[in-house]
Amino acid sequence: MKFIFRRLGFYVLAFWIAITINFALPRLMPGDPASTLFASYAGRMTPEELTALRRALGFTNQNILQQYVTYLGNLLHGQMGLSYSHYPVPVMDVIRNDIGWTLLLVGIAVTISFTIGTLLGTLAAWKRGSLLDSILPPVLLFCWSFPPFFLGMLLLYFLGLKAGWFPISHAYAIDQPISLTPRFVGSVAYHAILPATVLVITTIGGWCLGMRNNMVATLSEDYITMAEAKGLRNWRVMLMYAARNAILPQVTAFAITLGFVVSGQVLIESIFSYPGVGFDLVTAATNQDYPLLQGLLLFIVAAVLLANFLVDILYVRLDPRARVEA
Repeated sequence: MKFIFRRLGFYVLAFWIAITINFALPRLMPGDPASTLFASYAGRMTPEELTALRRALGFTNQNILQQYVTYLGNLLHGQMGLSYSHYPVPVMDVIRNDIGWTLLLVGIAVTISFTIGTLLGTLAAWKRGSLLDSILPPVLLFCWSFPPFFLGMLLLYFLGLKAGWFPISHAYAIDQPISLTPRFVGSVAYHAILPATVLVITTIGGWCLGMRNNMVATLSEDYITMAEAKGLRNWRVMLMYAARNAILPQVTAFAITLGFVVSGQVLIESIFSYPGVGFDLVTAATNQDYPLLQGLLLFIVAAVLLANFLVDILYVRLDPRARVEA
């Protein structure tokens, strides 16, 4: 329990530092975001509107400490300002509306990739020197090194635009109302096939090769030899003795990867015009939507820190050695 509280204190401190940096960065730039927007809308924005815009962004006449206190108070109430690219929608509403699509697409794709890649890596290591072990790693290594955006454009062009087998944009048919009906769910799944396929193909190699390397190291341990000498079945030795111990680094990497899921896949979501967080990041950067950009970055940091904290707890549960050290 002491270990958990110690780690929790570390992540709370890290999150506070992230919040402070998020507050300081716009104020360290020459001028301020409001002045930049004012220059972009020269002739269409009055000085009074500039003053209101500066106040909305937190650039008031207060000193820096008072601005910081106001900023923290707004965060505690979930207020991050209004998004310019979705005006007049609050930043929290934009994130709340789009995070579900990112979790659905990237979360499911990462889970599928992790599961299949880990199983293939386990089999390849168990059958070292076989035809499977000779062919599988090089093929998956090639897929792993293939640029995701290029593969996405290839699939989009040939399977979507030319063949017309799959939709080329959005997360569901625009004539479908959002509901839990089979027709809408089918439309969501249909639109997610191409981007999910790209994510699985380009990430499965990493999971497979990582698990294979872990398994090869684990299979040389004495307890594996002892299990085989006891006459246990091969599948039991492979899964219950070798894979169970070799998968610990995989679980750590998987949990951390899930933390980065909330940032979406910027290139993939942009190519397929998928309305997720990654697409919002591009939109915010393109339109100089500073409140949305700050909110998204802070949200991503919070998700990554939370994922790391959960990894610490999970690792202590899975690995008795870590439990003793804790």
